[in-house]
Amino acid sequence: MMGSMALGRRTRLFLIGTVGKLAYRLWMWSTRITVEGEEPYRLLRDQRKAVILMVWHGRLFITPFFFRNRGIMPMISPSGDGELLVRLASGWGYKFLRGSGSHSMLKAWATLKDELAQGGEVVIVPDGPKGPGREMKPGALKLSQVTGAPIVPFSFSAAQRKIFGSWDGFLLPWPFQRLVAIYGEPFTVDPGLKDEAFEQVRLRIENLLRELDERADHYFGGL
Repeated sequence: MMGSMALGRRTRLFLIGTVGKLAYRLWMWSTRITVEGEEPYRLLRDQRKAVILMVWHGRLFITPFFFRNRGIMPMISPSGDGELLVRLASGWGYKFLRGSGSHSMLKAWATLKDELAQGGEVVIVPDGPKGPGREMKPGALKLSQVTGAPIVPFSFSAAQRKIFGSWDGFLLPWPFQRLVAIYGEPFTVDPGLKDEAFEQVRLRIENLLRELDERADHYFGGL
């Protein structure tokens, strides 16, 4: 029985890494993406400054394609969802870091700090890997506190899409659609913030990222 389960998992991963990867790339190549709010983010990267990109779990669909070939380090959950992302994005120049809030973070945390110290770019999913959806865990904010790296929120939406009833409200754009990718304004977190003051900032940033989703969703006329 265990052998059958292992074979089935290997087969699924093989199909994701071959047929799934091809389908995903054709899907994304069929879309037209408008980018909003990129200038402050691009200025940071042109100056070789470190950046922490932050995106909700439910808005991950376009990220492997959109951020390809930039040498970015995404922190990916060791879960099945994480493995799916790695398979889809392989060959696009990512520095995959496997870790999450529900697993040992000591090594991953040190790796993230080192990457940012070298002027790199990392991606954090602040409500992953299990939610609750669109409720921010403090990890990205604390990473900004200890490194001084600015956080750049990111979201996207589509003219025609499906929003699933999953815990993360996963958004799937239909093929051949107009998409919008929106960057929020960069911000840093005061290293001296603690306790209630830190919690107030966490809530404010959580709301800002939700508002970014709403801006993206209304971009094509409030569908």
